[in-house]
Amino acid sequence: MAKTQNSHPASAASPEAHRSIIEGRSDDPFAVLGPHGSGTDRTVTAFDPGAASLAAVARGTSHPLEPVEGAEGLFRGPVPDGDYTLRGTGPGGETWDVEDPYRFGPVMGEMDEYLLGEGTHQRIWQVLGAHVLEHEGTRGTHFAVWAPSARRVSVVGEFNAWDGRRAQMRRRGSTGVWEIFLPGIGEGAAYKYEIVGAEGQLQPLKADPVGFGSEHPPQTSSIVRDITGYGWHDQDWMDSREGRNGRSAPISIYEAHLGSWKRIAEEGKRPLSYKEAAEQFVDYVHDMGFTHIELMPVSEHPFDGSWGYQPVGLFAPTIRHGPPHEFRDLVDAAHRKGIGMILDWVPGHFPSDKHGLERFDGTALYEHADPREGFHQDWNTLIYNYGRIEVCNFLVSNALYWLEEYHVDGLRVDAVASMLYRDYSRAEGEWVPNKDGGRENYEAIAMLQKMNTMTYGETEGVMTVAEESTSYPGVSAPVHTGGLGFGYKWNMGWMNDTLSYMAKDPLYRKHHHHQMTFGLHYAFSENFILPISHDEVVHGKGSMLTKMPGSEAEKLANLRAYYGFMWGHPGKKLLFMGSEFAQPTEWNHSSQLDWETASKPQHEGIRRLVRDLNTLYRAEPSLHARDCEEDGFQWIEANDADNSTFAWVRRNFDASPEVVVVSNFTPVERPEYRVGLPAAGKWREAMNTDAGVYGGSNRGNMGGVTAKPGDWQGQPASATMVLPPLSTVILVREG
Repeated sequence: MAKTQNSHPASAASPEAHRSIIEGRSDDPFAVLGPHGSGTDRTVTAFDPGAASLAAVARGTSHPLEPVEGAEGLFRGPVPDGDYTLRGTGPGGETWDVEDPYRFGPVMGEMDEYLLGEGTHQRIWQVLGAHVLEHEGTRGTHFAVWAPSARRVSVVGEFNAWDGRRAQMRRRGSTGVWEIFLPGIGEGAAYKYEIVGAEGQLQPLKADPVGFGSEHPPQTSSIVRDITGYGWHDQDWMDSREGRNGRSAPISIYEAHLGSWKRIAEEGKRPLSYKEAAEQFVDYVHDMGFTHIELMPVSEHPFDGSWGYQPVGLFAPTIRHGPPHEFRDLVDAAHRKGIGMILDWVPGHFPSDKHGLERFDGTALYEHADPREGFHQDWNTLIYNYGRIEVCNFLVSNALYWLEEYHVDGLRVDAVASMLYRDYSRAEGEWVPNKDGGRENYEAIAMLQKMNTMTYGETEGVMTVAEESTSYPGVSAPVHTGGLGFGYKWNMGWMNDTLSYMAKDPLYRKHHHHQMTFGLHYAFSENFILPISHDEVVHGKGSMLTKMPGSEAEKLANLRAYYGFMWGHPGKKLLFMGSEFAQPTEWNHSSQLDWETASKPQHEGIRRLVRDLNTLYRAEPSLHARDCEEDGFQWIEANDADNSTFAWVRRNFDASPEVVVVSNFTPVERPEYRVGLPAAGKWREAMNTDAGVYGGSNRGNMGGVTAKPGDWQGQPASATMVLPPLSTVILVREG
């Protein structure tokens, strides 16, 4: 017996129903096409506009189908119960055999349908998108897409001559979801959705919002990718990562744009593949001592110049570096080296490319209809309608997707401030107040809270990070206390203040001393990451090296001192690629880093410094265990503006030795600088940014200092030390 039969209302055989098929405007093609009835009353109706004749082949016997009068390409006839295939014959006598997609029943289950309709399906990618599977004994691909206002949705591709009449989909009740199983379609097939909108207008062909793969830009089709069956080798990491991502862990992040880290000159300067990066890139990060990688967005995006921040395929790792399993190879390799993987995630906006989400079903489906709510003036992009439950669910499910399917350890959420405020970058009258007349975007706030609740609740040991540039309270506070629920927040204020200070001639730094100390007034109000990100080395801002004043040698010394200050300061660390070796030019996404300069002695010295700072940061709990807690920090000297010096102690309140950090931001050596210390005895000089191996002048303290009892600078002991010009010295108590 046939596994499924389609309903066959009387109207299904009407001329109007036939015309709706051949004109591509049917919202219920299964009522006309496929098998209907049973036994001797069973008939099959099929559509093949390229066929001169068509037959159904069942049990080895051919059953000719008769052309339907007045409906070119439509054929109908009796076929016995059981499976069958369609055999077409062309005008020239050529033949082909195909499976009839309309003989297959639905794939989606009732519970999936219910949860999708309710907007509470936590893992929509398991239902929507294109899934290679076996259905009713036949291998093929199941397609499902949300388009609630559409009159008709079809899957189109080379496999059906991009003809939207050939694979018209089944509407699933009131969910707004359309689905169809296409037998014989598998891995690598290019496809799009052809949609007729509510007013009968044919939309531009659309890529799959939940597609797992895409064509190489500038081509825009989705690609069927089977994302099942990957063999992970990172269980040791997965079992231990909760301790590696927490507030007491050493977290030092290497931020990178994979497309411009390194390129293969012999092959047209192409970027590394995921598999190549799994070796070269991961090995480099491991050698540099970073604990985590943060990749700028890898979700598929049409425009290279957006750096990934204008994504179209939120569920597709960009094909620029390889298919999904090869992206998993990169994550797996990082984990096997003990390195966490964080992805930039962009729920703040999306581009208006015609093949994307813009007016997906002919209506403002994912975005707001009102441009005062739905259009980003800064980026000429569209804004998600966070208040629509299905859109909120789409985004939250996407966050979970990367964490579960790709073992990603964290998500850094871009441009959170633009989401939190309705008047972000808008003049009076260009924005719509919330229901209480205020500027807060309640719906975006609720979406972020739901995302954090979901990700932390469903995936053990992950982190979320907010790039949030305002003083919005409780960004990293738990949701149940009214916070947004992020694990960490970028400390944009610290970054802006300290870089502003470092850009000044040392002669004038004493007048801006507070810029280096002000951050400690709020350093523990959130779980902060100190970010020196890509945003600081683009758009005419210069590189980290060129931000520093003075001669070339002074620039390098300033940068070394600043990195020492940063690694000794409370807060987790983030450094953008190229900054670790003081690249002299600002970042260019279309070419690789300046590796030739990186090999020069002075620049290799900076790289060695960063490596050693990472090593020291990981090795000394006092430098990381209380990064986010006020009692782990104490000023020793915060007011020596005349000498532009700073000193503080880091501690962990266990057997870990205290660590003291002393910075001198003038080009003047202080050969007998007296500094207060928390205890008498020997203090090891664990770091001196003026050391010769880093390119400095090798002035220092011969390995350490000895502190003697006696109150000084609020401490019970003190020592006289050599404080080199433009340097940071880090002392660790021995014993």
